[in-house]
Amino acid sequence: MVSVHPEFRISYFFHCKYGSLLLSPSGMREKLLQREFPAEEFNERRRKVFETIGPEAQVLVKGAVLRGDVTGHRQNNEFYYLCGIEASHAYLLLDGSTRRTTLYLFERNERRERAEGPLIGAQDEDLLVRKTGVDRVADLDQIEKDLNEEGDLFILQTPSEGSTMSQDTIREAYELADADPWDDKPAALDQFTERICARRPNIRLHDLFPIIEEMRIVKSDREIAVMRRAGHLTALAVNEAIRSIRPGVMEYELAAAAEYVFRVNGAFGGAYAPIISAGENIWHCHYSRNDCALNAGELVLVDYAPDFRYYTSDIGRMIPVDGRYTETQRMFYGWVVEYHKVLLEKIRPGVSAEQVESEAAGVMEPRLDSIRFEDPEVEAGFRKTLETRHLTHGVGMAVHDPGNYRKELLRPGVVIALDPQLWVPEQEIYYRVEDTVVVTEDGIENFTEASPLELDALEQMMNEEGLLQIRPPAPASL
Repeated sequence: MVSVHPEFRISYFFHCKYGSLLLSPSGMREKLLQREFPAEEFNERRRKVFETIGPEAQVLVKGAVLRGDVTGHRQNNEFYYLCGIEASHAYLLLDGSTRRTTLYLFERNERRERAEGPLIGAQDEDLLVRKTGVDRVADLDQIEKDLNEEGDLFILQTPSEGSTMSQDTIREAYELADADPWDDKPAALDQFTERICARRPNIRLHDLFPIIEEMRIVKSDREIAVMRRAGHLTALAVNEAIRSIRPGVMEYELAAAAEYVFRVNGAFGGAYAPIISAGENIWHCHYSRNDCALNAGELVLVDYAPDFRYYTSDIGRMIPVDGRYTETQRMFYGWVVEYHKVLLEKIRPGVSAEQVESEAAGVMEPRLDSIRFEDPEVEAGFRKTLETRHLTHGVGMAVHDPGNYRKELLRPGVVIALDPQLWVPEQEIYYRVEDTVVVTEDGIENFTEASPLELDALEQMMNEEGLLQIRPPAPASL
């Protein structure tokens, strides 16, 4: 019998969440609702929104709609953040004058239920009030009756984040669409705004996103618990890809090995396009074609994380394709790893990101001065690492989570990607190592620490058989 590495056996966590299918329709409907966050968590999030918008304003949030594809429905992050409901074509109204929240849903569709199984609908008010803390559930026809005729209304005027999306990727897509002289189809976001303006011409619209963006910077204890699991799965998936690295293996095969770990542990899939880049492809830091073969003597960068219960992580490891770092690879990658470890020691609450980076640079400067460089371009690249921001972006519901955490001192609950990078642009040399960490009361917790940093440990991991060796791909000749 073929053995499977114990790190990616189906987890007890996943079994407990989805193990029993012999339930009544009402029981199945409750199983459709998330379990990570109780109603109190959503009530607290909505309370913060009420405090920000004032007593007379309203908030109307539009959830994700079915798009006609067959990849499975996923709610947008902003709607899920406020109520945890995954049903399509859902809306949420927060009324500042009454401090009451209404969830709007279609009634259950019997034809769809026969085909797909139990669904959540407007008839499930008692269940939904209990699980989400909303005050009321109504059909979509009720929205127009509940909207104020005039005053302030907050909606999402910044595009919502869906599956595998971050605000930077959304902006790029919008910029390309705007530059395309043949693309004149209005975005759904613009259509929703226009529809509200047509029905409520006296309403003053405001963007809700900056409020949500600010709230998402600091994670709650329950969010951290979900992200801890997401980070652990990220590390296990990268480890499985590392075990599978061999000359001749395709980049996409390593992505498949990592995604197996995501899926078997209950994740929706990847949170972004896998960055599995070998050899010269490493120079392109967000390379995602993943269609090249691995060659002996090269390195391969592995950067992939799951969409797990609407939260994710971020990671980066660089591995020698033939199992041993060359002397040059050890010099470059070893430098970045050592810098990374110093940064991990310096991150703590009550200091700025800039102070952390400055303190770490102060530790590394004497080490840098002890290195004898023969190439001035390489030396300049090494020295530049000490001047570059390495506490890069927030991580949360999106891999590049919104919100500028750097504008204040670091606080417990802030989750960031630690990503020191070494560039020698004249020679297209690029090295990096990345982990996702949360600031705690006295330092950090490294969510992705289950994937080793030390070069010797990574080499040792490559001596183990990976999934691609246990279950190799089908022959290309078939």
